[in-house]
Amino acid sequence: MFTGIVLGRGAVRALERRGEDMRLGIDGAGLDLADLRAGDSVAVNGVCLTALAPGGNAFSADVSLETLARTTLSDLRAGAGVNLELALLPTTRLGGHLVSGHVDGVGRVVDLGEAGRSRRLRIEVPAGLARYLAAKGSICVDGVSLTVNAVAGAEFEVNVIPHTLEQTVIGAYRRGTRVNLEVDLVARYIESLLAGRAAPAAGISREFLEQHGFVKDV
Repeated sequence: MFTGIVLGRGAVRALERRGEDMRLGIDGAGLDLADLRAGDSVAVNGVCLTALAPGGNAFSADVSLETLARTTLSDLRAGAGVNLELALLPTTRLGGHLVSGHVDGVGRVVDLGEAGRSRRLRIEVPAGLARYLAAKGSICVDGVSLTVNAVAGAEFEVNVIPHTLEQTVIGAYRRGTRVNLEVDLVARYIESLLAGRAAPAAGISREFLEQHGFVKDV
């Protein structure tokens, strides 16, 4: 699990195709990776990857065909900047929101402009994700926890403050930039309950859940 608070910006130092998969080499740059161990989880542009052969301030990670097909990691080139976050600890401050690192879909920046000292972004989401968007709700964009300011159909707007622009790859976004999106976990679980797909908890009958409005047919 992660928080969507990017700890540092890294860079792709190598890409190696291995059949249909790929191995990434990541330079952690300003991020302290001294405690990183092989097998630890690291979010790279919002995608949870398993660290391999960590050493110095760098590590490698294998990216499966499934992940390449469903995220923007297939767009990466040597030298490209990436957002990095280590998995949260029980003592970590939850400054953003709970993020799994499992990308729900790829969005596209359709407009951007200045809003005072911040930058306003309008992002289009795949049609199937639009129902999870809510004004003042949370969304994760390339691993960055952001607050949704407005929703219009399959598009949403966010404001990105100067600190976030400086510390993440969002500062390099242009119209047409593809971004990894992860919707709010709570929204997904609520949808599952309302659709009646969630199994009743141990000792609680479906009838009880229906009577109290937790499960209904839609």
